[in-house]
Amino acid sequence: MIAAYATAMSRAQGERLEFRFEGPAGVAVHDATNDRLMLAARVEGPSWVLDIPADWPSSLYRARFTEGDPEPDVLVPRATGELPGTPREQDDEVYFVVRQAEPVAPVLVSIPFATWQAYNRGGVPGESIYWTEQPDRAARVTFDRPGGGPPPERWEDGLLRWLGPAGYQVEYCSGFDLSLELLSRYRLLIVNGHDEYWTAGMRDACEEYVRRGGNIAFLSGNTCWWQIRMEGREMVCYRDAATDPVEDPRLTTVEWSNAPVLRPENTLTGTSFRAGAGTWGPYMRLMREESYTARFADHWVFAGTELTDGDKFGQGALGYETDAAEFSEVMGVPRATCRDGTPPSFVVLATADLRHWSVGGQGGWATMGVFTSGLGTVFNAASVNWGNTIHDPVVERITRNVIDRLSRPAEPDWEVIGPAADIRALAAAGSVLYGVTADGVLMHRELCAQNLPWQPIGWAGDVTCLDSPREAVGGLGTNLYGVTPDGVLRTRTNLWTDVTRTPEGTIALAVSDGTFFAATATDRLWALPFAEAGSPGWRDIGPAAGAISMSGMNGRLYALDSHGRIHARLPFTDRETEWSPFGHAPGALTLTAHAGHLITVDPAGHLRWRQAGRGNSTGP
Repeated sequence: MIAAYATAMSRAQGERLEFRFEGPAGVAVHDATNDRLMLAARVEGPSWVLDIPADWPSSLYRARFTEGDPEPDVLVPRATGELPGTPREQDDEVYFVVRQAEPVAPVLVSIPFATWQAYNRGGVPGESIYWTEQPDRAARVTFDRPGGGPPPERWEDGLLRWLGPAGYQVEYCSGFDLSLELLSRYRLLIVNGHDEYWTAGMRDACEEYVRRGGNIAFLSGNTCWWQIRMEGREMVCYRDAATDPVEDPRLTTVEWSNAPVLRPENTLTGTSFRAGAGTWGPYMRLMREESYTARFADHWVFAGTELTDGDKFGQGALGYETDAAEFSEVMGVPRATCRDGTPPSFVVLATADLRHWSVGGQGGWATMGVFTSGLGTVFNAASVNWGNTIHDPVVERITRNVIDRLSRPAEPDWEVIGPAADIRALAAAGSVLYGVTADGVLMHRELCAQNLPWQPIGWAGDVTCLDSPREAVGGLGTNLYGVTPDGVLRTRTNLWTDVTRTPEGTIALAVSDGTFFAATATDRLWALPFAEAGSPGWRDIGPAAGAISMSGMNGRLYALDSHGRIHARLPFTDRETEWSPFGHAPGALTLTAHAGHLITVDPAGHLRWRQAGRGNSTGP
């Protein structure tokens, strides 16, 4: 066997990559995602330089060095259902990435070379940073040594081999290449398999990328668990703040959530191995038995799967390490607590109770979820073995849904956020969404993207339309306001009380800029300032855009017409102001606006929302 290594983990098309080995040798270079033979040659050591052809596709490559002629070996993918982990000698193999010189694909796939190197010679005193409690573990390891390819389990293999045949145009990079400059040229970053070790620079770039509108799909687990530093070609990971000599405490090589770093990985990924689970060694067989449980089957991630809440799916996809967000059950629905650093926008899509894994690893959970940060979206499958279960029809459908949606230009879209519970009127105040049912019950639930159930809180006061002001003005508080069928404007604190009468035929109400706005069945818009609420001072200020429902938000009025079209105008009361098209909510029955979102109810019984400020279109 001829041991070898490369002097870099990635190079762009047309660049040169140097290999070090004791020669002469035969070398065969394959595309590791499909085993296509790219080059076979006799080469001389101790150094050989590969001039990477400009037409080699961006991909992960494997160079194998042999004592005789080059061997066009083929690495056979692991069979379905086979447990991972067949050890074999890898010092004669060198893995490297060819980057796209001029990016053209919308998707970038990161290869976790840091994690691969961390597991190189695992448990060997002074040669590996494993194991955590091993007193003679290394604090730093070099990339200038053989090994450092994928571990025997090959967690990344399944997805990498699936992407091309599945029809996706993707490009590749090393995890160490992750920078804002590179990421900004792609719409979606895929983090795959087991990507445990991250530098501060990698993490900073990814978080800023999402804030600016990039998307990330974490088809992975135990993600971003350890902070590392690169010092030249050495990867530094003391795993202990007491022995790390670094001057900047923010760069201490400990778990990201630990002191003095105190930067939980949840803020990047939504989840953490702290609440996750692991099953190792002889107990790895437990992976075969586990499945996710769908908890929000109406979400776009599950489109086309035909799942319903409570259904099991993805048997075998969980393992050998999973991540989770801390959550609590709200009437049978999981809701992230956010105490662990998980963003408030995180939506739990599926869960797996793996607390019994404590018998042979770490007991905990897996929580699949999605969240937004700034202008971008992050999806997390929360399992190391997700990509190796891509043959499962539901796992494949979810993966396609995520890649298809997050790799295209962002467009305004209505997302299901829960059941509608026969709601005929909506309003929001603070973090609470209120609704009135067809039989006159006042309901409420948290205003968030999680599919939380509605809970009754009393009588609706006979009102048929609702809204709530952002601030108290003129002695009227930030309460709910509604209009009854006989034209009485009411407000609710603990009980409903009458405020004044509304114009005849009022069918929609909005509150904005200290003013009540009423739309009538004759398509007229009327205004009454709070300060004049004790008098019949309504003023006709023009057409009502055919409104059947209205709301106010951020100094703007929104109106929904019977065709599902949304219109907007400024809340002037002393002049007629034209309405402008503001989008389309097909089939919507009622509308409210709050905290940057438009919220609707549709005839199918879905509660939906959409951000009001992201690329609104006029629609049909």
